[in-house]
Amino acid sequence: MSATGERTAEERTPDEGAVKTADERLLQTSPLRKLLSRPELGSVVGALAVFAVFAFAADGFLHTASLSTVLYASSTIGIMAVPVALLMIGGEFDLSAGVLVTSSALVSSMFSYQMTANTWVGVGVSLLVTLAIGAFNGFMLTRTKLPSFIITLGTFLMLTGMNLGFTKLIDGTVSTKTIADMEGFPSARAVFASTLTVGGVDFKVTILWWLGLVALASWILLRTRAGNWIFAVGGNQDAARAVGVPVAKTKIGLYMGVAFGAWISGQHLLFSFDAVQSGEGVGNELIYIIAAVIGGCLITGGYGSAVGSAVGALLFGMTSKGIVFAEWNPDWFKFFLGAMLLLATLLNHWVRKRAEATK
Repeated sequence: MSATGERTAEERTPDEGAVKTADERLLQTSPLRKLLSRPELGSVVGALAVFAVFAFAADGFLHTASLSTVLYASSTIGIMAVPVALLMIGGEFDLSAGVLVTSSALVSSMFSYQMTANTWVGVGVSLLVTLAIGAFNGFMLTRTKLPSFIITLGTFLMLTGMNLGFTKLIDGTVSTKTIADMEGFPSARAVFASTLTVGGVDFKVTILWWLGLVALASWILLRTRAGNWIFAVGGNQDAARAVGVPVAKTKIGLYMGVAFGAWISGQHLLFSFDAVQSGEGVGNELIYIIAAVIGGCLITGGYGSAVGSAVGALLFGMTSKGIVFAEWNPDWFKFFLGAMLLLATLLNHWVRKRAEATK
């Protein structure tokens, strides 16, 4: 006991010391520090910069119709970027995500056409098949302990061959037959590919799907035990397993989440154009990963957010359409995309370093 009547650190109980430490951490937390710790900060800054550039360079960029086009382009990427971001936070990635979208659409179309079934039956069968492929990726990863690069690269190649092979075997061509005249098509199109008019401006329903997935993924990450598991297995899966986190189930669930996003995107693809080309989707997996990385996800896992992936997809949409509105040479699009990826990654790295320095 000190002369002032206050107990020394040696005389305090462990619980009291823990409370005092926690109180000190709470007192040291500032709004700036919270802001710097957000993974999507870099992408938000980049999005504002890109928006300002095209608002100045393209006369029609700020028109409501143009913004609707930008949102649609962003949503087609964002629907897949959200589950891919969760998978990356969990420490893995999926190279088969792009062709899985096409596989989902092909299964739905060919099953409905060949079985002369209601298109909703094909949609349901497609959901089961797509989720099974996602579960296969997760199961192979957890059972073999091979890197996700090898597992999903193998799935990518198999799906690419199956998409082309089965389509030519069943339909005789590289594209499916139209199902526009089949029962259930109008209602399915309304769910997956309709256009909503708000204030005289047309918006695709995929924007609602995108926003809904962002909200759902954010709730999972920030408000559920599963969200804690995702961050834990991405940060250190051995430590997570040691404290009781179901690592295998979490990773299988994340791959099934990517499959669910692929199913939504695949049905949109099918019901937008009535038929599907079997070679589509190759290369799109890199776009989904880029959107997630631009949004603040780390390749090493354990860090990122669903909102960040949405901002990354929005950056992609603004750039792809902004170049058209500004009448720039579209040959430079990939250059801008690569530059955004590099700059966003560097900015996110700098932000994390600053956040760590303020601790």
